[in-house]
Amino acid sequence: MSKIRMTTPIVEMDGDEMTRVLWKQIKDTLILPYVELKTEYYDLCLKSRDETDDQITVDAAEATKKYGVAVKCATITPNAQRVEEYKLKKQWKSPNGTIRAILDGTVFRTPIMVKGIHPTVRTWKNPITIARHAYGDIYKDVEMNIPCAGTLKMVFEPADGDKDKRQEETVFTYKGPGVAMGMHNLEKSISSFARSCFKYALDTKQDLWFSTKDTISKKYDQTFKLIFENIFAKEYKADFEKAGITYFYTLIDDAVARVVRSEGGFIWACKNYDGDVMSDMVATAFGSLAMMTSVLVSPDGIYEYEAAHGTVTRHYYQYLEGKKTSTNPMATIFAWSGALRKRGELDGNEELQKFAGRLEKAAIETIEAGEMTKDIFSISEAPNKKSLTTEEFLGAIAKRL
Repeated sequence: MSKIRMTTPIVEMDGDEMTRVLWKQIKDTLILPYVELKTEYYDLCLKSRDETDDQITVDAAEATKKYGVAVKCATITPNAQRVEEYKLKKQWKSPNGTIRAILDGTVFRTPIMVKGIHPTVRTWKNPITIARHAYGDIYKDVEMNIPCAGTLKMVFEPADGDKDKRQEETVFTYKGPGVAMGMHNLEKSISSFARSCFKYALDTKQDLWFSTKDTISKKYDQTFKLIFENIFAKEYKADFEKAGITYFYTLIDDAVARVVRSEGGFIWACKNYDGDVMSDMVATAFGSLAMMTSVLVSPDGIYEYEAAHGTVTRHYYQYLEGKKTSTNPMATIFAWSGALRKRGELDGNEELQKFAGRLEKAAIETIEAGEMTKDIFSISEAPNKKSLTTEEFLGAIAKRL
């Protein structure tokens, strides 16, 4: 057969450790035999980021803004131990965080469902997508250890010196030692989060839920609620009605109860911390973090696809010792298929879209036939199942493809 041609490149961001190994194997086995792959390549491995003072991450994000679609391999965010191990200049920031900030995007994570692996929550029949606001809150907080009795105040000093805009609030009067924390967010970031959620709901034809705790946080959380309501009413309500989908707001504790009782099949938008926690809960309840897709969507329609998991360090050390591993490549396969499908949609390339669907179908049918990696072998109820190495599993998918 002749290979499927691409007219516009995808931005390709390579990564670290075991997922870097998987990256090449997936391309060589499942994509390059069928697609005349056109990418703009950026190596975001830790060594490359260190050598360029992380400029390569910025360049990759800017290229994504230019071409509209990217696919990213998992990367290391170094801690002190990694700085020593890789002899780095410093603890570089998370590449995902840098890219999210440049694209002003929201992360959507969705489990990959296959027959024979049943969600822990028995009512769930369809995937639940978590949309996480990836800016501010506790992740950009300022903290204090309070040494003794005293008064803690929060003060806002306006840049223009207008005394009418100045605000001062007493946070707490301590009678002894304690701790304190201050958080912030931006209306611009919250608005981008809302628009990304509404746009993705329309793209995927799914209902959108949003939850905060505005009854307790009457200014901070209520700002999120009001921004969502205003943008929906002015910009998206008519399109939602035309698409036959709904936007629904409720308190975070009520949302948890509703989610557990639901059949799934919707997008659940959460603030930063809530989304961090709930995405892992949903991933685990559906089976495995290795069976979780992740896509970063900007409000102006830029897409970056990646796996939801990390670089699988333990398997990488086994690989370096020459041992066979059973690393699950499903999330990385679906990152590639998602990017290829979106590139096909934007370019009007129907064959590329069809190929993405066939690749996903082949991967899912391989697991449903009982051929799978070790991580899901124990939870699968497929008859005559067998645990395969990474290479054997990719070979089984290639055979079906």
